[in-house]
Amino acid sequence: MIVLQNTVLSDDLKDKFFVCNLEKCKGACCVEGDLGAPLDKDELPLLAEAYEYVKPFMSVEGIKAVEEQGLFVEDFEGDYSTPTIGDRECAYAIYDENLTLKCAIEQAYLEGIISWKKPISCHLYPIRITKYDGFEALNYDRWEICNPACSFGQELGVPVYKFLREPLVRKYGEEWFQELEELVAADQKLKPVV
Repeated sequence: MIVLQNTVLSDDLKDKFFVCNLEKCKGACCVEGDLGAPLDKDELPLLAEAYEYVKPFMSVEGIKAVEEQGLFVEDFEGDYSTPTIGDRECAYAIYDENLTLKCAIEQAYLEGIISWKKPISCHLYPIRITKYDGFEALNYDRWEICNPACSFGQELGVPVYKFLREPLVRKYGEEWFQELEELVAADQKLKPVV
């Protein structure tokens, strides 16, 4: 485990490999699961502000889901997530010409219309964050739908944390990430040669 400022990171983030392979999985993480994408409370006003700009990129079914369920849903534990279409894909998910799921929020961002890229939970996936008093635990969420990403990452030699550099910097800052790289490098030097 890596302890860094107010975070505790699973060793899997440095020891396991991952590079999204959308050609293989077709964005399955936007469909599979019990709920929509987890949302931080501070993202709710961002979503509300962005919605009218995101809406033109959404599917008719996604817009209908938002109209029926709201911009976000709150579960029985008080956690927030995006609404879903028929308890399946995220309401903000859209299919491209190759039937690969993409994010309508991210499409609006890429077009330069909004400044919020997408929910941090989506940007950080397969890292999942659990919040505790005084610190956050970052764990690698292993899921069979991501097996192509694991194989691709292994082939390219890219550890999870390096693949997710951009969202980790977005969440914790450049200085935090540089410190993480230093801790990982120091740990690698300590490993015995077999």
